[in-house]
Amino acid sequence: MSVESIQAGKQLPNIAPEIINHERRPSKPKQTELWVLLAVVAVAFCAFLIAPMALVVIKSFQTGDGAATLSNYGAIIAQPEFLTSVLNSLKVAGASALVSVLLAFLLAYTVNCTNVPVGLKKAVCLLTQVPMLLPTITYGFAIIYSFGNQGLITRLFGTQLFDIYGFTGLMIGYVIYTLPTCFLLINNSFQFVDKKFIIVSHIMGDKPWTTFLNTILRPLVGTLAVAFIQAFFLAFTDYGIPTSVGGTYDVLAMTLYNQMLGSIPNFNRGAVIAVFMLIPSILSIILMTVLERYSIRYSKVSQVELPKGPVRDWLCGIGSVLTLVCVLSLFAVILVIPFVNEWPFDTSFTLSHITALFTESELSSVYTNSLYVAVMTAIIGCLFAYAAGLVTSRSKLPNWAKHAVDSMSSVINTVPGMVLGIAFLFAFSGSSLQNTFWILIIANIVHYFATPYQMIKDSLTKMNGSWETTAKLMGDNWFKTIVRVVTPNAWPTILQVFGYYFVNAMVTISAVVFLTGARTQVITTEISALQHLAEFDQIFALSILILATNLIVKGVVAAATRERGTVTIRQRVVQVATAAMTVRRDSRLVAAEQASRSGSPDFPLPTTGNRRGRTIFTGTLSGILAVLLVAFGFGAFSGTAAADGQVVIYTNADDEAVTAFQNALNANGFENKYVIQSFGTSELGGKLLAEGRALEADLITMSSYYVDSAQERNHMFADLTDVESQLLEDSSNSTAPAYRRPTTVQEGAIFYNTTVLRDEGLPVPQSLADLADPVYAGQISVTDMEGSSTADVDAVYSHFEPKLLSILDRFADPKPGVIDAVAALREAGLKIGSTTGYTDAMMEIVVPKAAELGYAPDHWVSADGTQGFGRPYPYMIFHNMQVLRLMDVRRVAKVGDTISDIKEGKNAGAFTVGVTEGSSQMGLSQAEFEALSPAEQDRERLMAREAFLAAGADAVIDTMDELPALLLG
Repeated sequence: MSVESIQAGKQLPNIAPEIINHERRPSKPKQTELWVLLAVVAVAFCAFLIAPMALVVIKSFQTGDGAATLSNYGAIIAQPEFLTSVLNSLKVAGASALVSVLLAFLLAYTVNCTNVPVGLKKAVCLLTQVPMLLPTITYGFAIIYSFGNQGLITRLFGTQLFDIYGFTGLMIGYVIYTLPTCFLLINNSFQFVDKKFIIVSHIMGDKPWTTFLNTILRPLVGTLAVAFIQAFFLAFTDYGIPTSVGGTYDVLAMTLYNQMLGSIPNFNRGAVIAVFMLIPSILSIILMTVLERYSIRYSKVSQVELPKGPVRDWLCGIGSVLTLVCVLSLFAVILVIPFVNEWPFDTSFTLSHITALFTESELSSVYTNSLYVAVMTAIIGCLFAYAAGLVTSRSKLPNWAKHAVDSMSSVINTVPGMVLGIAFLFAFSGSSLQNTFWILIIANIVHYFATPYQMIKDSLTKMNGSWETTAKLMGDNWFKTIVRVVTPNAWPTILQVFGYYFVNAMVTISAVVFLTGARTQVITTEISALQHLAEFDQIFALSILILATNLIVKGVVAAATRERGTVTIRQRVVQVATAAMTVRRDSRLVAAEQASRSGSPDFPLPTTGNRRGRTIFTGTLSGILAVLLVAFGFGAFSGTAAADGQVVIYTNADDEAVTAFQNALNANGFENKYVIQSFGTSELGGKLLAEGRALEADLITMSSYYVDSAQERNHMFADLTDVESQLLEDSSNSTAPAYRRPTTVQEGAIFYNTTVLRDEGLPVPQSLADLADPVYAGQISVTDMEGSSTADVDAVYSHFEPKLLSILDRFADPKPGVIDAVAALREAGLKIGSTTGYTDAMMEIVVPKAAELGYAPDHWVSADGTQGFGRPYPYMIFHNMQVLRLMDVRRVAKVGDTISDIKEGKNAGAFTVGVTEGSSQMGLSQAEFEALSPAEQDRERLMAREAFLAAGADAVIDTMDELPALLLG
């Protein structure tokens, strides 16, 4: 009908129509699924973050009996060693953070602002991240075996470059630890620096330094500050590196560990130190939030060709290569030590240390455990971070809900791993989670949540915000949309999150060191235990296994997420819509048009070029992960030895004693019916006092001091009704409580280590009186005694020492040939220094008496002068060199008659000489030796000679008369 026909038609009355607006304000979507996800995330945070951390704070304000107090804070602050450790931590963390930022800036500048070859840029990006694939505790051992007295790099240079223990060693370790993080932060920020301003600055005639300041440094000031704070935080809270190279340089992480699992654990004061460790973490997050305001981001980054600068390129290229060489050369020992028999004495090739990883059940089981924990952490961590990301990025939930999740992420970022581990120890001791894989998995998920959450949140935020609405119009529900549209587009990020969680779960130690049990030991905690046994070949073999595993996982993730072309959002929506054959075509077109009008039409998404292959790969991987989730999920709670029907034995015994336990048990039909877990004395004592009745172990062997203390506090031990011990006469063990028995013959008897006696050449003592002989100096210890407190040990020694000192001058006679040999050496211009196993108090008696008899060294030093580090440590030799003004240790000769003497000399790098006759190694006095037949004397000389040479002696002589000819030629 035309307009004219309407006008010509019948006219309606001129009545204003009543307009009624039936339009209602649209109601907000219910989003039930997202509310459920929010509830799950909130409950998890409350149970595994807020509640455990609240317990730490509460513990810090309680006495051992639970009464409220502020005395813990006062006691900790009043301790000089606490303040010293805080200052030490601040100094070494600050210095290492500064160096890390400078080196990371050099590497990032080389990658982004120079014309060095593309291959070098890729190498820098890849190789800088290698340290992230190894646990930090390995860094310290790598430093020792690289720069120690017999280290790989030391042997290449022919001399030790610097002292590796204390500040220097910590700083090297921290720089290597924090460099990858600083590089990633700075390199990422370089992507947002518009380099066309460099060209503009050149055109305007600015000087190179002005160009650098205005176009490069100024836009990165905020990022550089954030990188420094992040590196400082990581170094300040790290536990792995100090435990290996900290030495006597106390830092806060070790103070916390010692307070929790030290000789006399105090968990309330340990909680105080944990609270103090939170302070710099919280401050760092606040500062990083403030500093982000100063970061410059250009709205558009131009891709321009950088101006030529050969000098710049050469300097930056050489600097970057040297930086990478210095970092990676430190880890060269990891690829060397496991393949030699015994570094540095026998460097012949062997695969025994590597094959032991797969043939020794103890080592293979910890690797399997680590895989369990890492895979489960990665699977559940991805799901949890994805759920949290959906809540904050793909929902219309109230802002307070989104801010709550963001706040939890920020809080987690401020909690050091050790503090989180302690919080879990307090919260879950005695629960069904204790000593299971689940507690390790949950701790790792919480500890590393912040970065995966941010990665997924950023990925989901960049996607088109109308996809869910479009899918709803197409008839799909929310769950189907997430599975079919959102998740495939987020899949590369999800895989990267999987790799991030996996790698960190493989290398972490700080968060799990307090939480593992006998059957849930992982590689990093096993490495920590092996260091006490000096099993460094196994430590490095396990480190290679970690590195290889992480490289494989990173490689698989990189291959799966590699871009093979991109498509736009418009194209992707059309593809998805076309595949949904149940939807009408007009709806598909509407969806495509809506996508092109909203969001970012050029947002790159993975191509579907090989859709079938991608589908098969994704389906297979998802199926494997699902199977692992179910299998490990059921196994995670049953991973304890109790579930396997095995008896769990905790012990602080050394390796030889553990072997004796195992032999005895196996010989009596208990093979495969028990599991023995070794700890340091203080570590096991701490577990007894902390876990009480919830302790995993069925049987404990350790000092009665800890056993009695734990029983008094926790009433945890049952009476031993079927255990009998052979007691002699009126031994104090006859009055021992019914819940413990001595594991040795009886207290008060002498127990000796045959290996030590043989190596040191000591005769077997027949009575306590024999121990007054100075040849046993430094070899005597109280192994177990009733209430063996430090005060009681001191009391025993206070009675023993005066008797020893009263007769010591009878044993100051120089050995045959010493006086004449020393005189000949002095005449040739050599200086004479002495190292001794005696104490300073003993030497005050021996030195004057020896001088009367004709022997007086130019200088002497005992272990008292080297902070208790006697043989086989080399520090007494170095002390002599310092006093006698000697510069080159290669021109120093160490002469001794014990294996410890030889080891001391070798560790120092000196020319080492063993003396057979009258030696402690031979174990015969001069008179006893001379009473032997010539054939017997030759046999004794030969045995001592072979022992010295096996220990690494450079030369062996029979008497001191031969020394001048050997040294002077």
